[in-house]
Amino acid sequence: MFLGEYQTTFSGKGRIVLPRKFREELVDGKEIVLTRGLDGCIWGFESSAWLKQSEAQLAIPVTEKEGRDLRRYLFSAAEQVKLDEQGRFVIPAQLILYAGIKDKVMIIGAGDHFEVWDKKLWQIVIKEIVK
Repeated sequence: MFLGEYQTTFSGKGRIVLPRKFREELVDGKEIVLTRGLDGCIWGFESSAWLKQSEAQLAIPVTEKEGRDLRRYLFSAAEQVKLDEQGRFVIPAQLILYAGIKDKVMIIGAGDHFEVWDKKLWQIVIKEIVK
């Protein structure tokens, strides 16, 4: 389970380090799936959790608008990403643009997945949550 909140910065072109506690949650420790999240963040999944999430979305018939919309939203932006030996990975450019990430990044645990946020946006979102 992904728990906690961590601040990091880019260490190169879109490259960040996945916190050690999060890497320990990965079955193979070397691969994650990133996609567009909601509210302006990037969602990150361990591979088997991504499969479960995918199955849930694919259970909604493609003949229903909700099913088509969810598939298009999640799968069109999804990418498998490999971690290096230090736990670093590169966020695809289109996801960086989507999330408006600049230099300070927050990686937060959200139970079955983690989220990557631009720090300033995360501060706004969390203030709204705790109102």
